[in-house]
Amino acid sequence: KELNESLEKRASQLATSNAELESFAYVASHDLQEPLRMVSSFLQLIEKRYKDKLDQKAHEYIRFAVDGAERMKGLILDLLEYSRVNSRKEQKEIVDLNEVATTLELTYKQVVQTAEGMLEIDELPRVLGNKVQLMQLFQNLVSNALKYKSNRPPVIKISVEEKAGYYQFAVSDNGIGIEERFFSKIFIIFQRLHNKNDFSGTGIGLAICKKIVEIHAGSIWVESTPGLGSTFYFTLPSNTNNEEQIN
Repeated sequence: KELNESLEKRASQLATSNAELESFAYVASHDLQEPLRMVSSFLQLIEKRYKDKLDQKAHEYIRFAVDGAERMKGLILDLLEYSRVNSRKEQKEIVDLNEVATTLELTYKQVVQTAEGMLEIDELPRVLGNKVQLMQLFQNLVSNALKYKSNRPPVIKISVEEKAGYYQFAVSDNGIGIEERFFSKIFIIFQRLHNKNDFSGTGIGLAICKKIVEIHAGSIWVESTPGLGSTFYFTLPSNTNNEEQIN
């Protein structure tokens, strides 16, 4: 009994600590935007107003500073988005993932056609969850597959397999792939495997995916072969009658 009480107390403390951290991240990222906007604006104003008095090196330094401010803005906005994932308390509902699939096909149609690629989506089930977050989950995984495509036309396939009590989804691609030693690192917020000049972004997309899946009582992982492509797997409960499992 004492052990159970101790575990419950520890779990409660951890939940409170996590909530406080998320609240801090939200407030900090929100409040940092205004001073950062001022820094960027005044730097650009200096360059515009004194452009004839500044040499080439000074203009270069200002551009470096403005670029740095823009990157920081991106990080702050992503941190804000990350902190919002748990703070959203929308009512759970039965979500027809085929509707999500239709939106995905429309959203990425032009990009996929331009790359002469393919986006194939199997018939998907209905699940209990937050439709906005589930849409974000699939969008992030498809965007990730398109971003890290190889020199071949991208082929992305979304499939699902029903297991005992849950659905196992797979988002496969024929992109550049990931080394096994990085499999766990890619789900950590702001962790990047590539130089920012090679691939844009802050390294938050997969961290958001992990958080969304865990909120829905699932798990997410990756299997990949460098040069051949990756498959991101995640699970969602299949019992749409039991809302308690994801609350």
